Amino acid sequence: MFGMSVFQSVLERLKSEEDIEPATVEATRVATAYAPAFDSGFAAESVGLAAFGAVKRAYLDASFVEPPPPPVMPDYLNRTSLADVAEELALGDGETQMTLAAKRRAFAALNHPDRLPAAFRANATVRMKLANMLIDEASQQIRAINPAA
Repeated sequence: MFGMSVFQSVLERLKSEEDIEPATVEATRVATAYAPAFDSGFAAESVGLAAFGAVKRAYLDASFVEPPPPPVMPDYLNRTSLADVAEELALGDGETQMTLAAKRRAFAALNHPDRLPAAFRANATVRMKLANMLIDEASQQIRAINPAA
């Protein structure tokens, strides 16, 4: 049991107990500081050694679950050109600072790299940089035309 993790040693102990017939298990007494003696034979008889095997089987069955398939990149994340991002943002002449902020938030909700799986983050980062650049330019043009905006 030395050199094993606690979990491995417990599994080995349960496996060795599972091999022993319940009728041949003798009651053993374990003294602790809180209780003068504990009859481990009683615990083994009341729970039944078969229960330990069932728990072990359930654990092993649950531990070999196939991983989910890798996520598939949505088509819109492959659109990383400036023209594609500008088309999605649909920036027009009647934009205000408020509409630009709303478009930035809506675009980030779908494209922000922190919200996407690691495999998609490179494309999402490019898309966010382009969108932020386009929205910042539109915002500067609005301020140039109307400094009070």
